[in-house]
Amino acid sequence: MRRNLAAAVVALSLAVTSAAASPSSADDGFRIQSPGNPASAQPGSGPSAVLRQAEAALEGEVAGTRRPDATLALRDLFATLPRLSAGDRVRARAILARPTQGDNDPYGDGYTVSSKRRCTPKICIHWVPTTVDAPPSGRWVSRSLRTVRRVWSKEVGKLGYRRPVTDGRRGGNSKFDVYLSDVGAKGLYGYCAPEFTKPGYPRIASGYCVLDNDFARSQFDAKPSDSLKVTAAHEFFHAVQFAYDYLEDPWMMEATATWIEERYADGANDNRQYLPAGQLVKTFTPLDTFDQDSAVQYGNWVFFEYLSKRFGQGVVRRIWKQSGAFKGDGKTYSTNAVKRVLPRTVSFKKLFSQFSSANITPSRSYPEGRFWPTPTLVSQGTLGRGEDTSGTLTIDHMSTQDVRITPEASLDRRKFKLRINVDGPASQTAPAAAIVRQKRSGGFERLSIRLSSTGAGSTVVPFNQRQTKRVWLVVSNASTRFDCDGNDFTYSCSGTPRDDARKFQVSFRVITRS
Repeated sequence: MRRNLAAAVVALSLAVTSAAASPSSADDGFRIQSPGNPASAQPGSGPSAVLRQAEAALEGEVAGTRRPDATLALRDLFATLPRLSAGDRVRARAILARPTQGDNDPYGDGYTVSSKRRCTPKICIHWVPTTVDAPPSGRWVSRSLRTVRRVWSKEVGKLGYRRPVTDGRRGGNSKFDVYLSDVGAKGLYGYCAPEFTKPGYPRIASGYCVLDNDFARSQFDAKPSDSLKVTAAHEFFHAVQFAYDYLEDPWMMEATATWIEERYADGANDNRQYLPAGQLVKTFTPLDTFDQDSAVQYGNWVFFEYLSKRFGQGVVRRIWKQSGAFKGDGKTYSTNAVKRVLPRTVSFKKLFSQFSSANITPSRSYPEGRFWPTPTLVSQGTLGRGEDTSGTLTIDHMSTQDVRITPEASLDRRKFKLRINVDGPASQTAPAAAIVRQKRSGGFERLSIRLSSTGAGSTVVPFNQRQTKRVWLVVSNASTRFDCDGNDFTYSCSGTPRDDARKFQVSFRVITRS
């Protein structure tokens, strides 16, 4: 599901304290604060909690909280149906009902008057001529149908993804159904809901989608046709995902659905609103986080943008093939699927470190990166002659922390260098470290720091006003080790990360070399 990013993202800003190159007390150096783990995305693990979550998603704002994600809330509710009590199952089926089921769909998008339908060979659009759910005109209905048809042609035709699973004759025929309803009144762009599992494949499902009926600028603060394009691309891709594995990890479902907006509606750029919430800026939040209280999973479309830029657009389709549950698919979970499609010469640790280094300079790393925000620094400062500084980074799985050091004006000769030391955890936890150096000439040098089996490594880079403008140390915990215990949906495989809160000792010292 897509939604507006309403809350401002607060940047973390910490100072670096320089210390002379002499014995220092425990309070010397720079103190690095670890942001810590996000809260669990789930309000509870029982069936009744899943039902409440879905009700909240479609009833509108919940006091004091952000509304849960509608598509994923409906997905979870559909999967939980067999475990609900008889009374709760009735409520659940009402939530999952199509708008055309009227009174059986009491959670805000059920039609109260007879609906109309217009179809192409593959798709039908349903709408009502009166009430608040009515679109502004017949032209808007035609535009909506035309947009969804073009999205199908792009995603299924050109990019080669699977078509949605047929729904039999639900909606009047076997075509894919899209409903127009005033969901924007509740802050929703739209959503998709699964309906029936494919016989013999319990993780593959058919579904339908609901889109806002007009995408009014007053509700979405954007050109209505642009909001329609990005929402149709995003939501239809959820229906495509249901044809691979509707129970896939939610972070990847939302991140790839937001990524595909760029493939169909590149000029709309609506998904830029989510970047401050994702790992491009909040590097310290694990890449595979799904958090209902933020837009992190939407913001992490940048990871798949990086993959497609490096390996071609087909890499995301290959990932979904590996994560799919159909005959011949990989039948694995999100993070493992990513690892499986990488070339043999590229480990996930290497990839993740390079991705994190690329994010230091989005304007140099991505075609539209000059319009994007830059990462939050966990610490920054300036060092001069004979000075050093050190600290401890505590980093969770699949996340990074960045430190920036700038040479003082007194470092005016080429003999001044910066020695950087990293002492991290053992290699089996996938520690990584890299340097990004901005040259005075304007270019950037990127290099990795080779870490030993115990996690230790060092490097020396030019650090003077003639050669260097600034240096970033990019330290990553690239661990993908999980206990897939099904505790909640916060991380990959609904599991518990095995390598969170790993500590890295880092230090910087200005040295001279002839």
